[in-house]
Amino acid sequence: MRLVLTITARNLRLFFRDRAGVVFSLMGALIVFLLYALFLSDLQVRSIAASFPDADASDVRAFVDTWMFAGIIAMTSITTSLGALAVFVEDVASGRFRDFMVSPIRRWQLVLGYLLATVVVALVMTTVVLGASIAYLFLIDGVTIGVFPLALTMFWIVLSCVAFAALWAFVVSFLRSTAAFSALATVVGTIIGFLAGAFIAIGLFPAGVRDIVNALPFAQSAMLMRQQFTEESLRALVGDQPEAIAPLSEFYGITAVVGGAVVPVPLVVALLLAYALAFTALAAWRIRSRLE
Repeated sequence: MRLVLTITARNLRLFFRDRAGVVFSLMGALIVFLLYALFLSDLQVRSIAASFPDADASDVRAFVDTWMFAGIIAMTSITTSLGALAVFVEDVASGRFRDFMVSPIRRWQLVLGYLLATVVVALVMTTVVLGASIAYLFLIDGVTIGVFPLALTMFWIVLSCVAFAALWAFVVSFLRSTAAFSALATVVGTIIGFLAGAFIAIGLFPAGVRDIVNALPFAQSAMLMRQQFTEESLRALVGDQPEAIAPLSEFYGITAVVGGAVVPVPLVVALLLAYALAFTALAAWRIRSRLE
């Protein structure tokens, strides 16, 4: 196990040493934040204020911001787990794999070192973004996230980071060049905001697209974060109209609805666990086959 930790530490050093790579792994989340800070936030606030004319302006703003930051946190767990695998692709492209094959390192130790480093990078980066989001909500909106919702959010972050690290490790195992990896990271960073329902509310998609997006793990992971972040702000927004909670939750991706049926939280947890186990096994098999 000591050798696995040594390989993990080596991969972590290589990732965090590349400051440009660290920043680009957060590019999707930064784009969402800038879009909302500069353009989209006021549009959302005006739209909701028109639907709830009796709602206090601060409650409307608090709901929009908690919803936005929950999406950003979910996006960070997705994009940073992909960005961390740049070390693996660089090792493949540079031929360092051949050096590993003549070293006393066993293949399973090498595979585990890559996967552990990927999960650690995603956890560290997403936790930093979580802290920044909580600070922004408190300082700008006066919103605080309770201890239990925060603890549950951390659990969802761990689950999402493990699941997406496994998924991307399997996908990246097919790549052979840093150019191909950069292209993949660019595509994912561009479209993940839509797939997670972070750029625009999922309710604005056509019905068929909405079902597809809600069936994917990206929107489901964002759903878990949003349920904790918007619990209080949504209740304050609707005030004496609790019947509005369900349609608003569906429209903003706080609940996922596929084919008219609500996807329950236990099913989302089971699916993310299944992704984590299945893609970890597949990624390990693929990386081991690359070493032979």
